[in-house]
Amino acid sequence: MKPEIAAPSWRKPAGMLGLLAYIALYAILVSAFAESLAALPKALELLAYLVAGIIWIAPLRPLFLWMNTGHWRMPTDNDSRMPTDNDSRMPKDDR
Repeated sequence: MKPEIAAPSWRKPAGMLGLLAYIALYAILVSAFAESLAALPKALELLAYLVAGIIWIAPLRPLFLWMNTGHWRMPTDNDSRMPTDNDSRMPKDDR
């Protein structure tokens, strides 16, 4: 007997489009400061680009949580909205 395949969630493609839009906007924002950053000493310019290259990730955590769970923040232990491993609301392939 073949296992049931759950219908794909619309959140993942929507989240990927949101992710691409966010990255494009972030790149435009950082590139707007390129001339100002070029005027800095090379060590500070490198540091600025390193920081800019890392901090873009932090705001994406809620997006990734939403894409996987349907909620914008991590549920607490007593959050009844999140299905558990033995919950019948959870699709069979996610158990």
